[in-house]
Amino acid sequence: MDIVINLNKPKDISSQQAVTKVKQLFGAKKAGHAGTLDPFATGVLIVCLNKATKVARFLSDLDKEYIARLKLGERTDTYDLTGRVIEKADMVTSRLKESDIYEVLNDFKGCIKQIPPMYSAIKIGGQPLYKLARRGIEIERPDRTINIYDIALISFDQPYLDIKISCSKGTYIRTLCNDIGKALGVGAYIVALERTRVGSFRIEDSAILEEVKFRKDACHSIDSVMSNFAKILKPIS
Repeated sequence: MDIVINLNKPKDISSQQAVTKVKQLFGAKKAGHAGTLDPFATGVLIVCLNKATKVARFLSDLDKEYIARLKLGERTDTYDLTGRVIEKADMVTSRLKESDIYEVLNDFKGCIKQIPPMYSAIKIGGQPLYKLARRGIEIERPDRTINIYDIALISFDQPYLDIKISCSKGTYIRTLCNDIGKALGVGAYIVALERTRVGSFRIEDSAILEEVKFRKDACHSIDSVMSNFAKILKPIS
């Protein structure tokens, strides 16, 4: 079965663990995904089975959308709730106004430079950064240009901030939220993250692991998914 699946990844498992579970459910020979989600994150994970694994790299180029919850007032070494608190704000977060937040969020719209976090799978000199970070080693990382198409405030309830982000491929949401915390002058880290869209794959159309084998509407043929790439994609045999 050569299909592309819109999976709603559950919390507290890695993307690869989710892929392995789907592979076993369908009895597939090969399986892969089109863009990692951190273990603590949930939401849209595109899983490709058998011949569909050949198109995963095209799907990974699609724009993405997230909803993130930030905790203000502290920073962690991983930029998320799994890390160690390394900094606490001198400024009282209660002084922040919604107008301050709108102003800062607006500054992050458009093409911006972003430095990948040390706790990431990016390799420098053949070594994954997260392995160096676990040994307490921090090295210089080249920045990359990303595009934040839109970033909107959903709610602000001290000390939590919920935002919706529409962005290009390669965007590290953890880094974005860490940088937003810095810009606000209080620090921040992610406590919850949901990917709500990858291209035309939406969270409301996704299937949870327990239902994925019976949700035909969440399983798509290669042709239907890759129609937008017809001009650049060679026939798969």
